[in-house]
Amino acid sequence: MGRPAGVNGADTLRAIRKAAVSRIYRHGFEAMNLRELATDVNLRLGSLYNHVPQKQEFLASLLEGVMIELLGDLDARMAGLTDPMKRLECFVQFHIEWHTVRKEETFIGNMELRSLSPPQYEKVVAMRKQYEAHLRKILIDGEKAGLWKLEDKAVTTLALLSLLTGIGAWYSEEGRLKQQRLIKIYQRLAKQLLGVSVKA
Repeated sequence: MGRPAGVNGADTLRAIRKAAVSRIYRHGFEAMNLRELATDVNLRLGSLYNHVPQKQEFLASLLEGVMIELLGDLDARMAGLTDPMKRLECFVQFHIEWHTVRKEETFIGNMELRSLSPPQYEKVVAMRKQYEAHLRKILIDGEKAGLWKLEDKAVTTLALLSLLTGIGAWYSEEGRLKQQRLIKIYQRLAKQLLGVSVKA
């Protein structure tokens, strides 16, 4: 079965990526079968190879694409903000919104780095460090402004990211707390971690 009428190559690739994310999330990258992936998107296996000529390269492209979207969305959200406290609140909100809506991409982005070749791994990790550096800059600027004091910039950055990213492992839209309520809680937790006095 070839490409349906009216569907272009970009649409097909987006469908393949979406199906691959779902399949990797459920079964893991090593267990992802290209024949089954082709069936998911209504393609012949030969047609799938036009878009996925090499499985590991496809995973690298997938993870790089996720990071490009994450960094672009973050830059757009933070544009124009200068006050470190506002930037911290905005970062927390953005991180939770993005990582709960894109839960599957977040999961495979953390779990499947191990499946990349060393050069692919280094490229994706370098992009992750750009995201980390954005938060570290907020923390450093806040310390310079006298809003908080950092015992160790790197450790505090990683601790805060771990706190925020963990929500993706258990958050559910059907859960007891809605996303906006969780954002408020996590904004308070982030400030408390930095030693900022928070009103009850």
